[in-house]
Amino acid sequence: MNVMVDLCVVPMGVGVSVSPHVAACQRILREAGLQHQMHAWGTNIEGDWDAVFAAIKKCHETVHGMGAPRIVTSLKIGTRTDRVQTMEDKIRSVREKL
Repeated sequence: MNVMVDLCVVPMGVGVSVSPHVAACQRILREAGLQHQMHAWGTNIEGDWDAVFAAIKKCHETVHGMGAPRIVTSLKIGTRTDRVQTMEDKIRSVREKL
């Protein structure tokens, strides 16, 4: 099953800047071959359910490995069974109406 998620991983106990942790997760998503799009407060990801959630797990493992004793993650999940839709399809649909 394909899924679209909006992921926000927040490492705690690592100081004010979390950009090294965000970069590590971005590398994981790229290496997994998943379509993803970073935005100011997280990352949109699309792909096979198992592949997406395996990458999210790896993000948690990696960020903990970087010294974060705690992580708070927000996750929005969307699936469709009526048709195939990509992140770009959703954005294009709105832009066409502007």
